[in-house]
Amino acid sequence: MSNSSSIKVHVHGADYDSVPDSYLEKRQLKSGAVGWVLLASLGISYVISGSFAGWNFGLAQGGFGGLLVATVLMAIMYFAMVFSLAELSSSLPTAGGGYSFARRAFGPLGGFMTGAAILLQYAIAATAIAIFIGGYVSELIGINGPVVYAAFYVVFIGIHLFGAGEALKIMMGITAIAVIALLVFFLGMLPHFNMENLTDIPVVTEAVGSSAFLPFGYMGIWAALPFAMWLFLAVEGVPLAAEESTNPAKDVPKGIITAMCILTVFAFLVLLLAPGGAGAKVMSEHAAPLVGAFQAAYGENSRIAALLNVVGLFGLIASFFSVIYAYSRQLFALSRAGYLPRFLSVTGRRKVPVYALVVPGVIGFLCSLTGKGDLMITMAVFGATVSYALMMASHIVLRIKEPALDRPYKTPGGIFTSSVALILSLIALASTFLVSQEAALWSAVVYGVMLAYFILYSRHHLVAKAPEEEFEAIQAAERELK
Repeated sequence: MSNSSSIKVHVHGADYDSVPDSYLEKRQLKSGAVGWVLLASLGISYVISGSFAGWNFGLAQGGFGGLLVATVLMAIMYFAMVFSLAELSSSLPTAGGGYSFARRAFGPLGGFMTGAAILLQYAIAATAIAIFIGGYVSELIGINGPVVYAAFYVVFIGIHLFGAGEALKIMMGITAIAVIALLVFFLGMLPHFNMENLTDIPVVTEAVGSSAFLPFGYMGIWAALPFAMWLFLAVEGVPLAAEESTNPAKDVPKGIITAMCILTVFAFLVLLLAPGGAGAKVMSEHAAPLVGAFQAAYGENSRIAALLNVVGLFGLIASFFSVIYAYSRQLFALSRAGYLPRFLSVTGRRKVPVYALVVPGVIGFLCSLTGKGDLMITMAVFGATVSYALMMASHIVLRIKEPALDRPYKTPGGIFTSSVALILSLIALASTFLVSQEAALWSAVVYGVMLAYFILYSRHHLVAKAPEEEFEAIQAAERELK
């Protein structure tokens, strides 16, 4: 197939290539592979690594109080966003997720801006999780670095290549073990909880509003936002499985809302019990914070701390496993529609997008060689917040522009709810520059390169037959006939 094939239609500054009928036959996912329980499990597994590592960097930025307030704000943002996405995904159930929502609302450029931000988020999130896995493996057997990162990428991409249903069922089992590990941690730390441990970080007296509760002042709340997001980041990836679900109109809303409720409970229990048992200062510097908390409570060489290290590793693996799924489906959708090179969306005999799994995995492994988990979190949050703002704007625009659109699920509060999420996502986006200008600027550069590819090339070679593009192409053709 050549990109020089004849143009079918021109819509909103984009040109569509004609493609053979066999094009989509080579780009199909396995439908009916998952129900709402698996979707809820997928949502939990996307995020659960955030409870095991990464969140604790927020203690170094804002202290316990700063991270607590930031977590409350981000929980509000995520609930508002999840309710909005539940509506959008029930109306537009495709593998494109946020890209397809923004595509419908804003045209090809808005769709690609959203999809590219989501792709950046998931690809870098996988890198951050790989680095945290290295920290837990180091605590366990003393080995860390490239060998660990490469081994986990190879094994878990390999499992995904066997098929979506099989991979997601394995993921569900891993997630169950991770949930058990968290429950053991909560029960084990409860007797050791001490309120004084929460405020043992030295107060920066010159910071405005500083106190034992807010040792870095009010600015610490803002700086802690990216790490508070890490306790929830990627739950919005549930709609990416819409094409593979049994009944997307019902399954996706039920799955994503259930996952968010469970994750919120986990987030606040971890935030209270880990620093409350071991001290906020110790937690702010530990590569494997839950293991460190158990070691502080039960002794460095205690069996229960070693057991938690082994079982806790499953929490990181669950998220690593599922985020690989997320980036592959986002890349698949963008490639299938022609926004990114089309070979990336070709699926094999088992109906999985092979190149969409492998190519970001190679890039992610190379990024993991930096060993900077906190830097990777900030980069992932940059992509996430850009996509959140665009998806919430899409919800608002579609409510106004297409009031008659079929909405099997409707967001409580409607546009007000999505507006709350939009405002908070923009505040969180600004916080990435406060935490690390290096990370934010690198993210902006990568994002800019992807947008340049769209503007200079791919917008002239889109595929009208792709599900996310077909509706607009048909609408445009009808307008021309009239």
